[in-house]
Amino acid sequence: MKQIGVVVNPIAGMGGRVGLKGTDGMVERARELGGEPRAPSRARAALASFATHADSPTFLTAAGSMGATAIADAVDPQAETTIVHEPETPTTAADTRATVRAFLDHGVDLILFVGGDGTAVDVAETITEHDSSIPVLGVPAGVKIYSSVFAVTPRDAGRIGATFERTERREVNDIDEAAYREGTVQSELKAIVSVPVSDAIQASKQLSGGSLEGLAGGFVDDVRPGTNYLFGPGGTVGTIEDALDIDGAPLGVDLWRATGEQDGELLVRDGTEAELRAALGEQNVIVVSPIGGQGFVFGRGNQQFSPAVIRASTLEIVAASEKLDSLSALRVDTGDSALNAALSGWQKVRVGRFERRLCKIV
Repeated sequence: MKQIGVVVNPIAGMGGRVGLKGTDGMVERARELGGEPRAPSRARAALASFATHADSPTFLTAAGSMGATAIADAVDPQAETTIVHEPETPTTAADTRATVRAFLDHGVDLILFVGGDGTAVDVAETITEHDSSIPVLGVPAGVKIYSSVFAVTPRDAGRIGATFERTERREVNDIDEAAYREGTVQSELKAIVSVPVSDAIQASKQLSGGSLEGLAGGFVDDVRPGTNYLFGPGGTVGTIEDALDIDGAPLGVDLWRATGEQDGELLVRDGTEAELRAALGEQNVIVVSPIGGQGFVFGRGNQQFSPAVIRASTLEIVAASEKLDSLSALRVDTGDSALNAALSGWQKVRVGRFERRLCKIV
């Protein structure tokens, strides 16, 4: 029987689909734009998976939306659960840290947290301050997920948390959200913690370079007038936008309608999910590049591509060959299991002016 500490950041991920690229200090703005909590449903998915693999676990958690509600909903209202912290309203990072300190005092076997890199930092720094080796595992729910302490999906997190036998040291990184919103990635190592060993733990994000002019040129040659192109964030896709003379958002999602072979109109710049959906036409193409080191095509930093937007579009994946060489597979985490399954399988990835490689989405 394992004793599991569960802590949920209930506001994690609210800024993603409304284009805020993070929620730190932006909760009210996210709500104004129609942002909805993402963490509760992801917590329930992870805990339901955990319950199917664990033998009579006991839970320690914070009250209400920081854990107790998700355990009651996903596992059993009568599950053996100890409330170790009563959070403030609204909840804050201080509540996460207080909850983790209580976990350490009780000597839990694993800390399962739900959030993004900011939550990971709160958990990891608290553990480091107490010189603890208790393992941690993240359920991905935030907009920014650069750290290598997260499972690939919530279901993976539940399975791994219930069955792991050994751990390894992994990095917790975070970025400056204000700089990120301005188009600059400034990543900083915050802590190193123990994490369960599994192939379904994501790697840290890595950036890769290389000449992409041929890739961009090939894409431009294939542009179809009358088609909407939805360009995701990142340098590879940005090279294509530059070739089309689009003043795009480096870390946002843009929608550009081709009116000629290389001419077009930028209809949405740095758009929210609702703005993108409203501007969709009969022919829509999503253009994305997998995250280096992780392989994610959807679900990391581009939540504006909601299931509704993805289903209304065809997919064009672009990447430098060097990036693909470092990846074992491509991944998707759309929040919709049926869509994840539909996207899985072999996919052609444009790597040059004419060249494409077959890569598998798992």
